[in-house]
Amino acid sequence: MPRRVRPADGESALAAWCTDPTAPRAVIATAVRYTLEELAERAPGHSVEVRVPPFGVVQCVAGPRHRRGTPPAVIETDARTWLGLVVGDLTWEDARASGSVRAGGERADLGAHLPLIPRAASAG
Repeated sequence: MPRRVRPADGESALAAWCTDPTAPRAVIATAVRYTLEELAERAPGHSVEVRVPPFGVVQCVAGPRHRRGTPPAVIETDARTWLGLVVGDLTWEDARASGSVRAGGERADLGAHLPLIPRAASAG
């Protein structure tokens, strides 16, 4: 999958969100899209669909390829939770336990891939 968000723009947006979680919607959208693309690059595959509405969706994690209908594994969360997971403010287990992440199906566990960009690295 070709990147749509330039890494420099994504890193800048993520750093801005780390500084101010109430950053403008465009900043949050860029940070979410960039980190979803980064996840797909680091965990290539098509067996898990990660949804962060309304900002983005990506397929990742090796396994059976999803072609139509409901994917075999779906993970959905909001932007704040997703970015918190990405930078390590939240653990996968805590997000699941609180209900802020909904995950179902085989391979629907991103714990091994998170945090994706620890806060110290994303703070610029």
